[in-house]
Amino acid sequence: MHIPDGFLDPKIWVSASAISAGAVATAVTKTRRVLEDRQVPALGVMGAFIFAAQMVNFPVAGGTSGHLLGGALAAVLLGPWSAGLILTTVLVIQMLFFYDGGLTALGANVLNMAFIAPWVAWGVYRLITGPVRGNAGRTIATFLASWLSVMAAALACTLEIALSGTVPLKVVLPAMMGWHALIGIGEGLITVVVITFVSRLWGLEQPGQKDLAGVSRGRY
Repeated sequence: MHIPDGFLDPKIWVSASAISAGAVATAVTKTRRVLEDRQVPALGVMGAFIFAAQMVNFPVAGGTSGHLLGGALAAVLLGPWSAGLILTTVLVIQMLFFYDGGLTALGANVLNMAFIAPWVAWGVYRLITGPVRGNAGRTIATFLASWLSVMAAALACTLEIALSGTVPLKVVLPAMMGWHALIGIGEGLITVVVITFVSRLWGLEQPGQKDLAGVSRGRY
């Protein structure tokens, strides 16, 4: 899903960069208001985990593979604004040192994976866990939030490429959405396992409301 240089029209990547810059600035402001010094390490640990997890690919089909995006994982545990900062940091490091994604496309990649994915995950998770209680409800909410976050990021990526005229929409849409529908299943399963483990470890009754960093207790 990392868009390389040359795939996006200047109007698309400039617009995406402007939106992402505004989102990052807002995330810094929002997160600074609710984070305490003792809570900052939670963001670092989550960022390190997501960075490491993205290095591990799992087979999908037809010889292709996918890896954890981490938007839902970070959003459910730490809130969407904190998730945005974490994913932005990971994406910048990956671009600079591992050449995942291009410099001109960084804004689009940040928009898709660091903000669209976490906010979709957060919205879906809160929507489902509002009326549905219990472990089963949270598990379903976590899985659906994870799967839909991947699909939303993939759709945004698809539209950016199609609007740039790089690949026709009728070609890129089924390819991107088809493969990421499978990748999203892996994302959902991994996220469910990790959040279940962390919830039990920290005694969190409802991730996203009483969470590791204490930054998402209804303040979003």
